[in-house]
Amino acid sequence: MHSTILSVKNLAVQFTSEDGVYEAVKGISFDIPRGKIIGIVGESGSGKSVTSLAIMRLLANHNSKVSGSIQLHTTTESIDVLAVSEYQMTAIRGNKIAMIFQEPMTSLNPVHTCGAQVSEAIRRHQGVGKAEAKAQTIKLFTEVQLPNPTQLYDRYPHEISGGQKQRVLIAMALSCDPELLIADEPTTALDVTVQKNIVDLLKRIRDERNMSMIFISHDLGVISEIADEVIVMYRGDILEHQSVKDIFNKPQNPYTIGLLACRPNMNLQLKRLPTVNDFLNNNQDSTNQFKAKSLVELIEEYAISDEEIKNRRAKIYAQAPIVSVKNLQKWYPISKGIFTKAKSFHKAVNDVSFDIYPGETLGLVGESGCGKTTLGRCLLRLIEPTNGEVNYRNSSLTKLSTREMRSLRKELQIVFQDPYSALNPKFTIGAAIMEPMQVHGLHQNDKARKNITIQLLEQVGLSEAAFNKYPHEFSGGQRQRICIARALALQPKVIICDESVSALDVSVQAQVLNLLSDLQEKFQLSYLFISHDLSVVKHFSDRMLVMNAGQIVEQGFPEEIYLNPKQEYTQKLIAAIPGKTLLTPQSNG
Repeated sequence: MHSTILSVKNLAVQFTSEDGVYEAVKGISFDIPRGKIIGIVGESGSGKSVTSLAIMRLLANHNSKVSGSIQLHTTTESIDVLAVSEYQMTAIRGNKIAMIFQEPMTSLNPVHTCGAQVSEAIRRHQGVGKAEAKAQTIKLFTEVQLPNPTQLYDRYPHEISGGQKQRVLIAMALSCDPELLIADEPTTALDVTVQKNIVDLLKRIRDERNMSMIFISHDLGVISEIADEVIVMYRGDILEHQSVKDIFNKPQNPYTIGLLACRPNMNLQLKRLPTVNDFLNNNQDSTNQFKAKSLVELIEEYAISDEEIKNRRAKIYAQAPIVSVKNLQKWYPISKGIFTKAKSFHKAVNDVSFDIYPGETLGLVGESGCGKTTLGRCLLRLIEPTNGEVNYRNSSLTKLSTREMRSLRKELQIVFQDPYSALNPKFTIGAAIMEPMQVHGLHQNDKARKNITIQLLEQVGLSEAAFNKYPHEFSGGQRQRICIARALALQPKVIICDESVSALDVSVQAQVLNLLSDLQEKFQLSYLFISHDLSVVKHFSDRMLVMNAGQIVEQGFPEEIYLNPKQEYTQKLIAAIPGKTLLTPQSNG
């Protein structure tokens, strides 16, 4: 048996458009040893997903050109992936190579049950009957540790959680017992606890089946938990390929050091996060040679002392709260039938009280379904609370009329998780930012509003050229900056950041967090920062609330909660953080 299951040599991928030829992958080479997990890491646009699609032969269209060699060495034969016919490749996909895609909701058909979709793959590739395919599907659901697999067989994708949907996709990928599994960002935007469960599941499956795996991610923290070897990609090139131990203990390339450093470190107190650009020479040449800055120097520059933290807290908490929440509730009735009165309630938010102070960042952390997003929207009355009070500057928001609330809402803004769905694709960026100013009658005329909009774009790190462009012309991180500019257009005092960095590359996440810190200092903003990632909340927050099942179960200063968590639930969140101590000042490359 060949010791290497996949050998990639001089792989290049080009896309042709009206703007010319774009080289997404530039002649890369690597091997996947049998039974090993190779992590491929890099920012969006690095070429990692395009590489995986080329291996699967899913780039076959007139706009793409794939060259080089991809040799698949199965237990029975060696296959030249780029040379076989499409008919032959159809048989290879699923049987020899399988793939788990990033977004489970868009990968599953919403009009078919979860079981039917996995059964279809089994029947197509194995030629078995319905009963046998169903039995195999339920067995796979058990293997990937889905609860109540028999009942889940008949459920639709919208009826199960994100982590469960990802497990269904893993079961589908395993259905034909492939020898190589490609997992493309399978844990992005999942809760850290769900993410840990998925990573542990994939490692267990690899061990039980002796399966080889390519695990693609933008997060080196996740890669550190699963990979045997790591490939670092940047703009279509491989910059570094080492064992997982050497990548984290002896990173050779400044870009790798930057990726490691920009993730919040639970053991460091920094006023801002290092970014990849801190480690790169902006004038790098065509061979991508970088000039690194010292990590030690950056940590010293960005470190915040205990005295500085003490002074900041004394200043913040000497003031009266800007927002006070008292006994807030949001209950949803659970009805058993059309004509039956509700006998029970889903208590999404259940008797929650807290304050937010001027200039403070209050972190709110918890798993999906804990009620944190519902709580944030109740504060703005985007969802009407069932009971309780929300006071803003001595005004009871829960008692205001719709007209009064609309007038006050310009002072209370929200930045949503998905910036693309938050922006109208038919509006230019300038029109999207000017619209709320027009609605609230701010500034003298549209000429004045345009000048303000250009200033806002520059404040969030974009240029005037963005004014006449559309949302699809920007990256995810740039779109999030646009949403932040739109929130700032009304000169708010309080901004709710609802998972506003959870789906971003860690490098872009660091830039957005630094931007929010700069804007807070400049405009004296107060933030309610909602996230499922405790490491991000610890870095960014002055105080932290931990939410579970609709209630605040723990609160205090971030370092106190991290070092001495009192609740088992909080301990579980901390334990699930991947790569908690990846890079320290001593590991400066």
